[in-house]
Amino acid sequence: MNNWLIYAIGSAFFAGLTAILGKVGVKDINSNFATFIRTIVIMVVSSLVITMRSEWEGFDKLHSRTLMFLVFSGIATGLSWLCYYKALQLGPVSKVAPIDKLSVVFAIILAVVFLGESLSWQVLTGGLLIVAGSLVIVFAS
Repeated sequence: MNNWLIYAIGSAFFAGLTAILGKVGVKDINSNFATFIRTIVIMVVSSLVITMRSEWEGFDKLHSRTLMFLVFSGIATGLSWLCYYKALQLGPVSKVAPIDKLSVVFAIILAVVFLGESLSWQVLTGGLLIVAGSLVIVFAS
């Protein structure tokens, strides 16, 4: 099995777990503050992983373009989390999570438009199935 696939499955599992834990976690707290706490935990965990693996690098090695895109990615992540936690606070996980997974469809479209990735019939079909599945789940009673 490819290493990327193992990490992608891990990402999907932990994202699913995040939805359940987040739903319980935002029950009695402001969703924005909950996101702030989550962000601090992520900083601590990633710092520990980098330290344990001896992967610290000097910021002077970062090119300005790299730093700019990482900052924009961080902003997008933060906005995504703020929206996600508010949605979890207001709605059921069973409907919020499938809508959140429409990020796959947005990623495909953005990758084709901005990165020049090819859009095969398999990727197009899979994307359309994700949209269809999300709509079925959200509009089911």
